[in-house]
Amino acid sequence: MTHAFFGDAAEKILAELSRSEQAAVESVRRALEEDPTPGRARGLPDADPHSESYAVELLPETTSGRGITVVYRHDRELDAVLVLWLIAGP
Repeated sequence: MTHAFFGDAAEKILAELSRSEQAAVESVRRALEEDPTPGRARGLPDADPHSESYAVELLPETTSGRGITVVYRHDRELDAVLVLWLIAGP
């Protein structure tokens, strides 16, 4: 099982989300522990040869609030995921 953590910036943003938005983001974090490269994740450019960066889009219907993009990096060697950013829509 992969371990998934929130980075400092993501934790700060998480605290500012509504409860339903937080729950939706937390469900993504838990899902990443099972599968760090889910089919719904969109690959992003990554300069590190040992990691891969992705974004998962959460629609407003899923969050019961705003649309949220979860940006994270998966390090294969460490078998860990770091959620870097949470980008919330208007």
